[in-house]
Amino acid sequence: MAKNKKMVDAITSMDEDFAKWYTDICMKAELVSYTSVKGCMVIRPYGYAIWENIQKNLDSRFKALGHENVCMPMFIPESLLQKEKDHVEGFAPEVAWVTHGGSEKLEDRLCVRPTSETLFCEHYAEIVHSYRDLPKLYNQWVSVVRWEKTTRPFLRSREFLWQEGHTIHETAQEAIDETERMLNVYADFCEKDLAMPVVKGRKTDSDKFAGAEATYAIEALMHDGKALQAGTSHYFGDGFAKAFNIQFTSRENKLEYPHQTSWGVTTRLIGAIIMTHGDDNGLVLPPAVAPVQAVIIPIQQFKEGVLDKANEIKEKLAALGIRVKVDDRDQSPGWKFAEHEMRGVPIRIEIGPKDIESNQCVVATRFNGEKQFIALDGEFEGKIKELLDKTIPEGMFAKAAENRRNKTYICKTTDEIIKALEEKGDGFVKAMWCGEEACEDKVKELTGVGSRCMPFEQEEISDVCVCCGKPAKKMVLWGKAY
Repeated sequence: MAKNKKMVDAITSMDEDFAKWYTDICMKAELVSYTSVKGCMVIRPYGYAIWENIQKNLDSRFKALGHENVCMPMFIPESLLQKEKDHVEGFAPEVAWVTHGGSEKLEDRLCVRPTSETLFCEHYAEIVHSYRDLPKLYNQWVSVVRWEKTTRPFLRSREFLWQEGHTIHETAQEAIDETERMLNVYADFCEKDLAMPVVKGRKTDSDKFAGAEATYAIEALMHDGKALQAGTSHYFGDGFAKAFNIQFTSRENKLEYPHQTSWGVTTRLIGAIIMTHGDDNGLVLPPAVAPVQAVIIPIQQFKEGVLDKANEIKEKLAALGIRVKVDDRDQSPGWKFAEHEMRGVPIRIEIGPKDIESNQCVVATRFNGEKQFIALDGEFEGKIKELLDKTIPEGMFAKAAENRRNKTYICKTTDEIIKALEEKGDGFVKAMWCGEEACEDKVKELTGVGSRCMPFEQEEISDVCVCCGKPAKKMVLWGKAY
């Protein structure tokens, strides 16, 4: 691919310093800017456009399953938060509090929303009275605040954007089915639209969401071998309903407690895209969420007919719903190549006088650097669409899956884990577990990797625990995490 010294040199090599490489891309690609509020970021137009495409895609999936969007308040009274003991204890270290309104001290402190279970429960208690009122399938797109000590753009910030789904059901089985269904929605979106392979599984009890009976997650492996939790889905049982006295009259005319779920993904998905697909030239964006899917670079644009042809191509592609632009700025083609590579545009189309004479153009694909000549005939638009819809996402997925295969280690003892990590670097570790929290903690203490999830697709690596040697109950995916 084309290189422009000034632009590429501004990005640290990922092999030299992965964390610096990541920050360089966030800043150089104009995804974010820092602010005077520590731990909070400005999501710039290009970064926000990626989030908008994620939001648009997921929102259509949610609505197709019957979910409706709502919006809850930003503030939660402390007295309301205290109603669910495990929940408030789980979030206490991260909560930001409003103590004054104007110059007057508040009698009941207000928590700035870290998540909204308590607000939804208060609302459900008002509107759910009969089995005929169920289920309620709600979702909201909002920001939340968690007072993180160590922050990094997209991955961990004090205020971030997310969606949080909240549903309430007549029976436990309906709620469990919803929890698993939404996890599958997330996994399908990540793998098909973000070209990012994920592992679906259940969290151990020590790692589940505060107040949940069960937490399910999708785990992805980044280029550097660290894990990233890409989405979660929680089954609450009737614990919140009992705490908030939500009851309904059943089909048998009895008072019963409903069962609840919640599920969410955040702007950390943008961080996941960067660290799964990016390279030393910058971003590599999956076509489904790229703000610009194809950029047309006119070569010798001052010559007659070149810009006209570029705009003609643009109109044909735009008619197919492709997000396309013509870069006719007064810069050299090489400078433009480097900038759009750095910004991760999936396809670059080059068109100049010689191409027009030959009735063809040059098409470069960002993820693998390949170039090809494509004739400007009646099949041109279809070929570009096939690249965006199939060839590029499938190629990106295969590349990410190969990285995960190369960085997944099967181990039977903690010594094997330590050896694998020392010799091969960070990655996913598959190892058996007896189910005891003490062993889970000991594995992390000895090896540095913690439990990520118990995959739904279980493998019997051995019949004994990797730590204590007692009979094993589950195969666990272990790793160092962002």
